[in-house]
Amino acid sequence: MLGLELQDARVVAVSIDDRGQVLARALVEVSGTLTAAADAALVAVSTSDRGPLGLASTNQDSRTIAGVVSGLARRFSAPSPYGPVASGTAAAVAEAWVGAARGTQDVAFFAVGDRALGGVVRRGAAVAGARGRAGSIAWLALNPVEREDYRKIGCLEAEVAAAGIVRRLIWRIKAGDNSRVLDMAGGQFSDITVRHIFDAARAGDGVSIAVVRDTARYIGMAIGNLIAVVDPEIVVLGGLISQQEDRTVSKVPILGDIPGIGLLFRRQTGARDKTNLIVFLRPRLVTDPEELEAVTEEERLRYEREAKPPEERDPNALDMVIPPEG
Repeated sequence: MLGLELQDARVVAVSIDDRGQVLARALVEVSGTLTAAADAALVAVSTSDRGPLGLASTNQDSRTIAGVVSGLARRFSAPSPYGPVASGTAAAVAEAWVGAARGTQDVAFFAVGDRALGGVVRRGAAVAGARGRAGSIAWLALNPVEREDYRKIGCLEAEVAAAGIVRRLIWRIKAGDNSRVLDMAGGQFSDITVRHIFDAARAGDGVSIAVVRDTARYIGMAIGNLIAVVDPEIVVLGGLISQQEDRTVSKVPILGDIPGIGLLFRRQTGARDKTNLIVFLRPRLVTDPEELEAVTEEERLRYEREAKPPEERDPNALDMVIPPEG
């Protein structure tokens, strides 16, 4: 089976077997038309242009994508009557099938990056909704104001996607707050990236820390709303990237240590290792105050027990509090 994801500026194609194992994968940047990029990606993973094709898209309502889908439909059998499914829905299905939530019947997926994506699997099947737009978490209304970007891309995406994080920091600087991020970007607002903001926050930049904290608050509210509505067994939070940088310095003994001129006698090389992070949450909805108190105490006992060295733990201890009846 073939899978194709149509994004704004690139196309991802995969070939998988019946067990969900990826046999081939291709990523093609859109340099001409989206149709040409889609064809190139499919050719890279398969020699056949017949059979089932799973389609996903980050922008299902795009006219450009609709044209690509129309052309593909004449060659492949598409499983969805709505055209491509939402990328978040496809990701949720993949996680429930062979990924982090394998074997779980009720899954909620949420990812943040250049876009805010969501998807829901209920009783083992993808939830598409009446018009195939279920899981459109980008449109969660978390801020009771009227803004143009909210109307175009949705409130949540406008706040937590990469462009939204940069925009909020720029607003803070233009309002008079001092941040080292502008210097890191060479004094150009247009060159500021999310990486600048995160690096500055790690270095203690107050404005960047506030922006990251607000981003986390929006993400937390979105996850809370998703849990309250869907009541999933597990929430898969994706789109997070950990980056580790290693540097090696090679130098001529003694000469390489001379200030200034020593730069001519040493060489520095670096390597960056990026790792995609996935966070698993197993939520538990509690609406009764007494049950909430019991759950809180249960978690406290579990935390205290796990904080002890293994040799000091009581294997017979029950980390459970039974709420009073009545």
